[in-house]
Amino acid sequence: MRSEAPPLLPILRSRHLADVLTVLALHPGQEYTLTELANRVGIPLTTVQREAGRLVSAGLVNERRVGRSRLISVNQASRFIKPLTDLVTLAFGPHIAVAEEFGRLSAVAVGICGSWAARYEGIPGPPPNDIDVLVIGDVPREGLYDAADRTERRVGLPVNPVMVGIARWEAAADPLIQQIRSSPLLWVCGEPPTGGDA
Repeated sequence: MRSEAPPLLPILRSRHLADVLTVLALHPGQEYTLTELANRVGIPLTTVQREAGRLVSAGLVNERRVGRSRLISVNQASRFIKPLTDLVTLAFGPHIAVAEEFGRLSAVAVGICGSWAARYEGIPGPPPNDIDVLVIGDVPREGLYDAADRTERRVGLPVNPVMVGIARWEAAADPLIQQIRSSPLLWVCGEPPTGGDA
């Protein structure tokens, strides 16, 4: 499965490499099996094996074998990791950070929309200046804004959460919902309600 250079950071050879590197860089000290990484980023195991091999060869990732499992983690001793972590966090970290921070809420579904989602999906355009997060369901506003603040601190970009009720999302009657539905939308937590044209 081949992927093109990602528009969010085209200096990387593929979005698959970017996603693997981002998960590892955002969780220093944590080891992952290749199967865990494949499931986490939603790409085939063979692709993760290939990308992990490249990262190990470059000295960016440590590899340890336990039985038949290969465990990999970011090589924190590499002089390239700090600047590389900053780059991949800014470019690819938002969907991981949004999933982890907003996933703590009792939302039905959480997605990223707007310019960041468009660039992530490969639609050309200027680099995003913020992250637009759609939260479907009824969650406490304080929790919503706390999750936005935590995400903003992690990724270094402003985070704009929008909460909509299930009925409003399913009706798709107002212009905001229509615009969100007709634009790139990356679901990171839960499943959107299926009423209307989700």
